[in-house]
Amino acid sequence: MAKSKIKRDPIPENFRSIEQAAEFWDTHSLADYCALTRPVHFKVNLKHRRYLVALEPRLMKQVGRKAQADGISVETLINVWLSEKLRETAKV
Repeated sequence: MAKSKIKRDPIPENFRSIEQAAEFWDTHSLADYCALTRPVHFKVNLKHRRYLVALEPRLMKQVGRKAQADGISVETLINVWLSEKLRETAKV
């Protein structure tokens, strides 16, 4: 039996960012690339910390709406805003 020729976009050799990789896989099915995969073994040591900060409910709703409009998570939006503000204040 002959192999079927599946038309598919090539997987980029390197993704410039996690967002670019996510965008690719959001629009492509891994099932179409199964023959190109191979088993790998790796260890993961996640040391992610979360800090809880109280926000006023009205403010949280506004931030949530802005994040949703921008298509990002609330956590990402707040981290971006805090980073920008810290850079601004460091320049003063």
